[in-house]
Order: sequence, then structure tokens, then C-alpha cells
Amino acid sequence: MKDYLTISQARDGLKNKEFSSVELTKHYLEKIDEFKELNAFITVEPEKALEAAKKADENIAKDRDAPLLGVPIAVKDLFCTKGTRTTAASKILSEFVPEYESTVTRNLLDNGAVFIGKTNMDEFAMGSTNITSYFGPCFLRYRSRSNKEEPLVPGGSSGGSATAVASDLCVAAIGSDTGGSIRQPAAFSGLVGIKPTYGLCSRYGMVAFASSLDQAGPLAKNVKDAAIMLQSMASYDDKDSTSEKVDIPNYSDAVGQSVKGMKIGIAKEFTEGLSRENAALLEKAEEWLVEAGCELVNISLKTVPYALPTYYIIAPAEASSNLARYDGVRYTLRSEDSQSIDDLYANSRTEGFGEEVKRRILTGTYVLSAGFYDAYYAKALKIRRMIRDDFQCNAFSKVDMVLTLTTPSAAFGINKSNSMSPVEMYLNDIFTVTANIAGIPGISTPAGLSLDGLPMGVQLLGPRFSEASLFKTAAVIEKSADFENLRKTISLG
Repeated sequence: MKDYLTISQARDGLKNKEFSSVELTKHYLEKIDEFKELNAFITVEPEKALEAAKKADENIAKDRDAPLLGVPIAVKDLFCTKGTRTTAASKILSEFVPEYESTVTRNLLDNGAVFIGKTNMDEFAMGSTNITSYFGPCFLRYRSRSNKEEPLVPGGSSGGSATAVASDLCVAAIGSDTGGSIRQPAAFSGLVGIKPTYGLCSRYGMVAFASSLDQAGPLAKNVKDAAIMLQSMASYDDKDSTSEKVDIPNYSDAVGQSVKGMKIGIAKEFTEGLSRENAALLEKAEEWLVEAGCELVNISLKTVPYALPTYYIIAPAEASSNLARYDGVRYTLRSEDSQSIDDLYANSRTEGFGEEVKRRILTGTYVLSAGFYDAYYAKALKIRRMIRDDFQCNAFSKVDMVLTLTTPSAAFGINKSNSMSPVEMYLNDIFTVTANIAGIPGISTPAGLSLDGLPMGVQLLGPRFSEASLFKTAAVIEKSADFENLRKTISLG
């Protein structure tokens, strides 16, 4: 079996009878078992996966077609999957088995996908390293040149999905992005990851973190695969009140189209204070886009410095509200040591939630409290509107999209991760949270290697529902970076 199969290659191989879906699924199940120490998966059900692959082979034999027919993909353990455990990487949901399917996973199943397993993540999607999981941290298979012994974090919160794809334990995967949880792991792992426009993919059946920020999206080996995945995931859904009724183009058709004449914004607020290494990476991406016929335009987004503090008020506030349902009474872990209903609530939540989740619940409860609501939460909502207007009325009236880095650094070691303060950890989201606050799409594309030989990515931000333009522009960076060959030079653990 060819290593690092893309969706297009997998589909061609299945169609040409080079291998069956059962053989392909067995291949990935064996690799998942071989690389267990990466801890990329929380739940794997081989029998279910092989049964689905068998049905896919039957459909292929009948000349039926679907975009993902017979292709094994991984699902972040934040999406409810009927009859399969869904934990959100939390002790409080460690035995929860949903009786229904999320809309996004239903769409993927309808498009022929074979689910290979549920991937590890930061607990309730709260984190940037995948170390807050109740099921233990997840690791990249990559190693830095300067320290080949220390395991690296894959980023978060979709770290398990990123590790699964980057380590070739599946063809592609889905994640969720509340403040960068798809794009940051994509950058760390040398993958393409896109956070779509808020409302393009249904949130029905996703375990909620911050409802006005959460959005599902793919992690893939190249831009075309990401386009195919998003095409299969996106849909209007009347079960999600924030779902948008829009025409969904064939995103993969955009890959390879000319970008001549496009205006790319370079915002000084995203470039001030960059390290020499980061500045060089960004300049390289700028050069590639200019060579392809794009025009660079210097712009200013004065509200960008306020995005991170705004995010860390709104997101915890919504989390404190969403997580109130986990009280030990209904479908979650129930404390056995309780003398009253108040004890039951307090003990169940104390035992069931991890430290980072508790920290964000307490922060959210604080900013929503009577004495501080106007000073923090109400003010954050006003600044959020200003950030949206800054992009829509200022930036996107002058340029087609904005180019930034995805992350302030390449992947770092588990020891550094454990020693970081919460504020240091939150700063990993500095380039990504603006897209969630503004509700606009953002895509991260591998653009090169750090001095330590690790993947680094650049990000494109576009107006609402400009995903097709993002895909065609990201494809230019992908082709120029030639990351497929660069990836072969990365040290493996």
C-alpha cells in the first residue's frame, strides 16, 4: 500500500481495483495499532470500520459513486456518532454513547466515508497542545533536529486528528475550531486545515464549547483533499439555528485556478515583532503570491490586538453556560459520595472536569456575574462587533484576503508545554482567534520548515463564504512550498 495516500489517490485506487476498502481499512487499523504510543485515538472499533468498508466495496462493485466512498477517515471525539462512544476527551463523558448522529458525520457517511476511529483532543476542545485530555496527551511522530528524544505536542484542540493524518493512520480527518483548533494543529503537523465561515457546517451533534465560535472543518494532506472534505461536510441544517442557507460550490474545482489580479492584504498588526525566522517564512509566502500574479497591499486592522482578550472573555462565558448541563443527573459521570443534590452537582463536576475546563468555567462564571457583566462580557461583545466591521468594512473593501502566520512557533516539546502558564498557552492562538471572532473563514497551509526542521504554516483569511478563493490561493502556496518533498526530510520518532 502506498504511503501517505491522498483522498484522490485512495479513490482512484479503489475505482481501479488496486485495493479494496476492506484492505485499505485493515491497513490503517494495523498502523493505528503499530503507533499506539502516539495516543492519537480514544476509541477504535475495528469490527464497525470493517463492516462499513465491506458495504463500501459492495457499492463500488455496483458502480455506485460518492466523493468519499470507501475512504477511511478519522473523527474528532467531539462529534456525536450513533452507537459509538463520544467523550470530548473528558472523564465526565467517558462512558457516553449517543443515540443520534451529528449532522457533519451524517453528511460524511452519506458521502461514503468509512470511520476508522474517534481521535484524541484537549478536553472539551479547551487547549492548544492536546495535554488536557482525560485519556492522556497525544504526540506528533515528528522530532526536532536539536532534541530527537523529546516528544512534541501536535497542537490543539484537534491534536489527535492532526497526528492521525500526519502519521498516515487515516486518509483525512475532521476537527473543530473555536479559536484555532484546526489551523494550529495543521501548522504544527504539516497539514492543510480550514476553519469555514461560521454557519457553513452544522453544529448539531457537536459537543458545545463556545456556541458562537465553534465550527467544524477538515484536516487533510493537501489543499485538494481539504476541499473535497469540506464539500462533503457543509450543508444547511434546520436543526442548527445558526446554519446558513448558501449555495455550496464545488470547492475542488477552485484548486489550480489562476489567482492573477487578486489583492492580498498584509496587516501591520499581524507582522509587528515577528522573529527573523517567522518574518522570513511570511516574506517567502508573499513572494510566491506575487510570482503567481497577486498584488500585495499594506493595510491596518486596528482592532486585531483586542481579539485575543475578547476571545478569552466570550469563549469561557459561553463554556460556563454550555457545560452547566453536565451535572451528574442525566447522562454523565455521577459522584457516589453525595449526601444532597447540591453535593451531587458539585462532586460530580469536581470529579468529572479537568483543571483547564474548571479554570475556564470559573472565568466564564466570573465575567457573567452581576457585578462584572457590563465591565467584561458586554464590553467584549461590543469589541467583537468592531473586529467584524474592521475586517468586513475596512480590510475586505480593499483586499480579497489577508495573509498572516498561523502560529508564533513550530511544535514544541511536551516538557515546555507542561511548564507553560495558562496565559503563555493562550498566546498560541494569537493569529487564529480573529477568524472565529469575526465569523470568517481561515485556512492554514504548510509553507516551510523551522530552523529545527519542523513544519510551519501560513494562514489566509477571507470574507464570509470565500472558501473557494481561499482554496485556490492556498494551492499556490502549497505548490510553491513543495512541502510534499520537504516532509520527507522531517525527523521521525
